[in-house]
Amino acid sequence: MSLDLTFLGTGSAFPCPARGASALVLRREGKCWLFDCGEGTQTQLMRSHLRAGRITKIFITHLHGDHFFGLPGLLCTLSLQSSPDPDRPPVDIYGPLGLRSFVWRSLELSHSQLLFPCAVHELVPTPDQCPAEEFKDFSHLGGEEAPGCGGRTVHLDSGDNSYLLEEDEQLVLRAFRLFHRVPSFGFVLEEKPRPGRLNVEKLRDLG
Repeated sequence: MSLDLTFLGTGSAFPCPARGASALVLRREGKCWLFDCGEGTQTQLMRSHLRAGRITKIFITHLHGDHFFGLPGLLCTLSLQSSPDPDRPPVDIYGPLGLRSFVWRSLELSHSQLLFPCAVHELVPTPDQCPAEEFKDFSHLGGEEAPGCGGRTVHLDSGDNSYLLEEDEQLVLRAFRLFHRVPSFGFVLEEKPRPGRLNVEKLRDLG
């Protein structure tokens, strides 16, 4: 499995001309996974060797603006560069509870329509992920109808203290709780063990 990382932004609080807000891309087998989407991320993508249209998954670590204010604009740009395709798989977006409502409301208020499906999978935080006075319960937002913006609600698996997001024959993708001023998550991509391939006859020849 081939993986490479491209840092699009490493700044905090706000973007500046020489340094974007938080965003990085993991490229795997021609597809791109975006981790955080601070303001200006799509501009940084244009300056890079990456193609925004190859983004299939987006991961938001927490709901501070410098980590996700670029998301609605990026989704709209991806839509402008797309053609309607009913068979296209959705762009999967993972992030804390409340993210689905933000995406839906942003698109609704700006009269934006995506030409591709998106699924916002929300991770339900626990109160001990941030100072008690900063914890806000956004569970009431989960009941809203969000046309064209479905997705799963993922709860903590107490057995292994993580959130199982995806698993296939090659890898396991999980989220873990982090402590910050607001509920935050780290994402772990774990490659499964692969059996080696040995030329037994050659080994015998070499003793």
